Amino acid sequence: MPMLRADQLLSRFGFCSRRESSAWLHAERLSAAGVIIDRPEKRIDPTSVLVDGKPLEFPEGMLLAYHKPTGVTCSHNPSEAPLIYDILPPAWMRRQPPPETIGRLDKETSGLILLTDNGAFVHRWSSPRHETAKTYEVTVDADIPPDLVAIFASGTLLLDGESKPCRPATLTLTSPRTATVRLLEGRYHQVRRMFAAHSLTVTRLHRSGVGALTLDGIPEGTWREVQPVDIDGP
Repeated sequence: MPMLRADQLLSRFGFCSRRESSAWLHAERLSAAGVIIDRPEKRIDPTSVLVDGKPLEFPEGMLLAYHKPTGVTCSHNPSEAPLIYDILPPAWMRRQPPPETIGRLDKETSGLILLTDNGAFVHRWSSPRHETAKTYEVTVDADIPPDLVAIFASGTLLLDGESKPCRPATLTLTSPRTATVRLLEGRYHQVRRMFAAHSLTVTRLHRSGVGALTLDGIPEGTWREVQPVDIDGP
């Protein structure tokens, strides 16, 4: 994390605007290494700063794994409430920039979604070039034909309204009507549409993994901080 001006730091981490920072500094609310910071132009390391005696939360940037429940929307549109951003602590949403989801899960899909305030991370794990695998647990409304395993893997499956076939995907049957799907791309409602292409309706969809990261130890509706290596693997 680069050194930041004191006024920039207070704004970056959501405490106040840069214009309001003078009052914070005058009140001696900011310190580093035991020294009060009272000048807005003073450059300081966010990892060493205390505000009101407390260290900054995620001083080097936020990267979180969130276990999204169904019924929550990955959107900023109030008409689609409840929104994932309404669930997060308000202080996080005052950060500049605020956290964003990396990709989306639709309202009726539960599971693992990444949140970050780092634009480079958004690009890193949403870019097709990065080829981050996503793993889904699926339940459908009828028995899954065994030959669908080969069709998913073939790279020839066409989605309705598209002319470019899906990339090869791994389909593992776990019961007559349940399966695990592993994808290397993320088209709009892709898993649901892949099954719909063969007259199967997805009745439950849960994303259990992104890259090497799983939801182990993250109860529904909660989150934990993760590192890039947790996703990309060692």
